[in-house]
Amino acid sequence: MASSSLGRRLVACLLNVSEARRKDLVETVAKAALYNTEGVRREGTTVLNIFNDYDYNRSVITIVSSIDSIREAILCACEKACGLIDMQTHTGVHPCMGAVDLIPIYPLGEEVRAEDCTKEALAVAQGLTERVRGTSAFLFGWADFPLQRGLAHRRKEMGWFKKMPDLRAIRADVGPQPQKRFGLTGVGAGPYVMNCNVTIDTQDVSLGRSIAKAIRESTPGGLPGVQVLALPHGGAVEIACNVESVKGTPPDHLTAGEPWPSFSIGGESYCHAPASLITARVAELAGRQGVSMKGTALVGFTPRDCRGLAEYALSQGIAEFWKEQRRIRM
Repeated sequence: MASSSLGRRLVACLLNVSEARRKDLVETVAKAALYNTEGVRREGTTVLNIFNDYDYNRSVITIVSSIDSIREAILCACEKACGLIDMQTHTGVHPCMGAVDLIPIYPLGEEVRAEDCTKEALAVAQGLTERVRGTSAFLFGWADFPLQRGLAHRRKEMGWFKKMPDLRAIRADVGPQPQKRFGLTGVGAGPYVMNCNVTIDTQDVSLGRSIAKAIRESTPGGLPGVQVLALPHGGAVEIACNVESVKGTPPDHLTAGEPWPSFSIGGESYCHAPASLITARVAELAGRQGVSMKGTALVGFTPRDCRGLAEYALSQGIAEFWKEQRRIRM
């Protein structure tokens, strides 16, 4: 990533909240990250994007700030979300467990270390359970010390993938036994995770699951860093991918097309599979079954885009960048 004094201490939080059908509510949550209770703007913080998905009833809010300011921005947004979202009435086809379902913190700037993000993630988990009584959290990635278990691993342990998770059987890492209203929140830190959703023109979820299994990192021949679900979506099936950044360089046999985007954290090199590769692999597998593609959507940005757009937004004093994004990027 290109260096600038503005961007050297930046971090991103892709805040996942369990609401998308009330867009005004989601924007209220986003604005809570940007303004204090008196409406005064929190300096050096921007919301780059709000991704709403009606079928999933889930939104992803991309908050970018200095590592020194990100904690308060996240906690204020979470307080607002917990006051407005009741998991006892939530419906949607995407798995979820919490009103605030996921709080991942990713380093963007060269001066941000893994330890810095870990410290902030732990403080956010503790702060959330103190500010909103009844909330609880599990930890993943760098924040899950010393094991540093990945998000998919921890979600499986907590029952996140089940249709009806049993909150009574869950022991949170921080806070009390999970309550029905707030559910359980995942809090962690690690290298940037890109979200790439590929839609195929079928209603056969079992076919989608076979494709998801084939490209999943844990499958021999799968794509490094790719964690994936197949879900019904808009009369079709969406192959919903979390694309984790992996340390080192990509396998030679996977670099024939578009180069893998790369960056560094604390002098260590990381890269992630490009959306074009994931799309091509899904198209190939679906095509073998006579199923065509409908499209690909990125939820948020690549790490490089996230850093660059945040630098631009902050240099221009744009807090609510999601309102300007389409005009500026065209």
